[in-house]
Amino acid sequence: MSYAQPLPWTLENIGFDRIEIERIRPNEDLFFLLTSSSFVESGSDLYTRNLIDHFDGDAELQGWLADHWEQEELQHGRALAAYVRRVWPEFDWDGGFKAFWDEYGAVCTAAQLEDSRGLELAARCVVETGTASLYRALNAIAEEPVLRALTDQIRKDEVRHYKHFYQHFTRYRERESIGRFRVFRTVLKRVLEIRDEDSDIALRHVFVARYPERAADKAECDRVTSRARDLLRRHIPADMTVKMLLKPLDLPARLLRTLETPLARLTERLFLN
Repeated sequence: MSYAQPLPWTLENIGFDRIEIERIRPNEDLFFLLTSSSFVESGSDLYTRNLIDHFDGDAELQGWLADHWEQEELQHGRALAAYVRRVWPEFDWDGGFKAFWDEYGAVCTAAQLEDSRGLELAARCVVETGTASLYRALNAIAEEPVLRALTDQIRKDEVRHYKHFYQHFTRYRERESIGRFRVFRTVLKRVLEIRDEDSDIALRHVFVARYPERAADKAECDRVTSRARDLLRRHIPADMTVKMLLKPLDLPARLLRTLETPLARLTERLFLN
């Protein structure tokens, strides 16, 4: 089954020529957050190939991954890269991305996927939770109108992706008789791995490309990237993030209400510390 269809939005809809450059150019923290996100999103095609192979025989899910999810994720990367190039034209985006991909692409393998298809879909829900929360936070931070419009479009895409992965997760959860404890273990594992796999690598390569003369200065890299994370942390939608993370566990409503507040505080630290 093919899910090929027009994208919900295109780069032409964004209006990069209307960016109020001087309103955002001095904000180095946003530069790091946007550029690192553009690196990760621009590598979505390899991860898609791994997922398509993993779900061999599931034509419906494979079709959506290839014709819908991959195309939107790559568009996110193109749009963010275009924004960065417009605001910070001196930055060598291509060189920075190549260095990032040489490292990240080597570890982005099928071996990272869960053996169970249902649990891999639960893991995908975690990743989509992270990206939806990221772009909602960036939207809250952004004062520049074009960036606000762009991050809102991407956020909507990521929420929709989450819903689609969740729908397929429920199908496989029943088929594979996956218990709540196995789902919880997978969700926790993926939450703990998110920063190591994605943002740490991306932020480090942004730093090296931005300041090649300081490439070996780990302390300065940590200082600069930690400052960017602190900005993001102050705007992370913890309550929304927790609701999305807990949904695959299918917990009783009373227990869910009890857990949401303390887990919201914990989530801020797990995702961004």
